[in-house]
Amino acid sequence: MKIGLDVMGGDYAPQNIVLGAIDAFHRLGRDSEIYLLGDQIKITEICRQQGFDPGNFSIVHCSQTIKMDEHPVKAYQKKSDSSVVVGFNMLAKGQLDALASAGNTGVMLTGSVQTLRTLPGVIRPCISCEMPMVSGKNVLLLDVGFNTDCKPDYLYQFGILGSIYAREMMGIERPRVALLNIGEEEEKGNMVVKEAYKLMLDSIDFNFVGNIEANRLFAGDIADVLVTDGFVGNICLKQAEGMYDLIQRLDVRNEFLDRFNYEIYGGTPVLGVSAPVIIGHGASSPVAISNMIAQAERALNNKLIEKFKEAMSYE
Repeated sequence: MKIGLDVMGGDYAPQNIVLGAIDAFHRLGRDSEIYLLGDQIKITEICRQQGFDPGNFSIVHCSQTIKMDEHPVKAYQKKSDSSVVVGFNMLAKGQLDALASAGNTGVMLTGSVQTLRTLPGVIRPCISCEMPMVSGKNVLLLDVGFNTDCKPDYLYQFGILGSIYAREMMGIERPRVALLNIGEEEEKGNMVVKEAYKLMLDSIDFNFVGNIEANRLFAGDIADVLVTDGFVGNICLKQAEGMYDLIQRLDVRNEFLDRFNYEIYGGTPVLGVSAPVIIGHGASSPVAISNMIAQAERALNNKLIEKFKEAMSYE
């Protein structure tokens, strides 16, 4: 399995990215190989500073870098030799089996849509995130940033994608799917959510259990998959990250709250595209990068893309 890593993406690239790759090298299975995409001189220098043989990686030199604040579409089109563009092209050609990056999220969306194929019938890919619940399990929240404006059929399809992911990657036999809303009643919410509710109500594609309010988000007694648009989902995700930072500053130690540390999860998978793509936090530490690579390996080992195709009755 060939896992590509965008070394130049992220707030602390390339240092944290290479350090995370070194850690992941010692954790991955024998069948997994890490491809580092970026400035070969910098990659080699960091490896040697750590007393690590850069020959343990397959290094693909890229002469350009897309910064976090660049316009996603323009940068993707103009910087064809950037680490992330090269990575998507290799992924599309089958030269890589998965791609991970902590770089510009908009660029990752552009590459997912323009270079990769979406699965047949998928309208828009989305990104998901596993959030901890007091039960000890996780709830899958999607979308958390790709699609800030959604139509009802987008949300319906997120329910399908989320249900498949929860079953195949989280081990939940019959995931409960809910809509994030301002009330549990059917008539609550904006027009998009109301129409999505009607579509989901009689769904045979997943187990719809109705609306859920944000105050039940971490309870775990209602849903395993929580559907919303990327605007609201990203706010929920960033609020959770902010609360974790706050309790750390307050020196609060709690086993449940510690599970909000984004380093544990590493990154969020893109759902609905033809190959595994993992997006990490821009401020990712080496630990987070290592876990992001491990998540890509897990998606490959679990044959996630094949499971999506099978479950959605695509050949």
